[in-house]
Amino acid sequence: MEEIIAHLTPILKEITGYIYPNEIELHWGLLVVIYPYLTGLVAGAFILASLVKVFNVKEVQPTYRMSLLTALAFLLIAPLPLLAHLGHPEKSFEIFLTPNTTSAMAMFGFVYAWYLMAVLLLEIWFDYRKDMIVWASESSGLRRWMYKLLSLFSSDLSDKALKFDKKAAKVLTIIGIPSAFLLHGYVGFIFGSIKANPWWSSVLMPIVFLFSAIVSGIALVLLIYMVVTPMRGNKIDMTCLNKIASFLFYAMIVDFSLEALDFIHRIYESEESIKILAQLVSGKLFVSLVIIQLLIGMLVPLIAIAVVKIMDAPAELRRLVYFVSALLVQVGIFSTRWNVVVGGQLFSKSFSGLTVYKMGFFGLEGLLVSIIIMVMPFVILYVLFKVLPPFENPAQS
Repeated sequence: MEEIIAHLTPILKEITGYIYPNEIELHWGLLVVIYPYLTGLVAGAFILASLVKVFNVKEVQPTYRMSLLTALAFLLIAPLPLLAHLGHPEKSFEIFLTPNTTSAMAMFGFVYAWYLMAVLLLEIWFDYRKDMIVWASESSGLRRWMYKLLSLFSSDLSDKALKFDKKAAKVLTIIGIPSAFLLHGYVGFIFGSIKANPWWSSVLMPIVFLFSAIVSGIALVLLIYMVVTPMRGNKIDMTCLNKIASFLFYAMIVDFSLEALDFIHRIYESEESIKILAQLVSGKLFVSLVIIQLLIGMLVPLIAIAVVKIMDAPAELRRLVYFVSALLVQVGIFSTRWNVVVGGQLFSKSFSGLTVYKMGFFGLEGLLVSIIIMVMPFVILYVLFKVLPPFENPAQS
């Protein structure tokens, strides 16, 4: 009992107004913040890749494979925050064995499996099949057998087979677009369908989540492209970079408009929760919502990209602005997820008080585990780049 009191004492000092005893500590912490952030990166990266296959945007061709592998790396880790958040993560397989179609959370297993196995892995396999056969013939030892296994011991390089590969990859991309929308839109649906929480209960929540995901995914691929390309001794394709920045700019405008519409809609409705939400925004969430999410993560990148495009700035200045803007976008989108997940739990169900979130460093819900989870996709991506080079001339990698 003394340990519990000692743990709650610093929290109680920062509580304002009246809250129920079971609302003192938040049930969803940093791990649940990371989950929608990672899934958003997956959806956004895949949407950027689809611009090449479906919409024939040739300018972003240099990032096509890079986008696919980025989506795969982050998708493999996306469920990990939820599994770590569970009291018994070893029991998570039960959602596959005992499906419940009426539970949005339980349906994640099916959405995830469909997108990973039926869409993303197949598209990558068809796109790389020819290269893997060539790499197997040029390699020896373990590396040769690795590529043979990855290509499923395929050896057909006829024109008919290669044409089928291209058609199959395009069909899978077309199927993958609504699948990517479903993957992340459903995350917003989970929050938006909780009517008991006025911070989450909004019909625009799935759409806002989706477009913010597109923004974060495009920004991530832009960052990876700008970091990896010079490291390989190659020159950055400014045509490609300008096009990606343009799509990032347009997606940010749509995302900002949707968030503004949601905000205006809440003010216009002026439900009984509006007072406590106003206190939340002007107090506990002022820095993370107004300063970081809105100002630093949205308005500054928007204005910066717009200025360099209007002024037709030199290539070196554009690269700098694009890189910094993409970094700020990542900070802003992560802050968005924080404000939704954590912010939605900071006020009492009685609308009479506010609590506070205290994050530890150690433990499953601590900062250390969260940092490890955030680093893991980049480690996997590094391995994928080594095994399946995404560059224009793989033979030189």
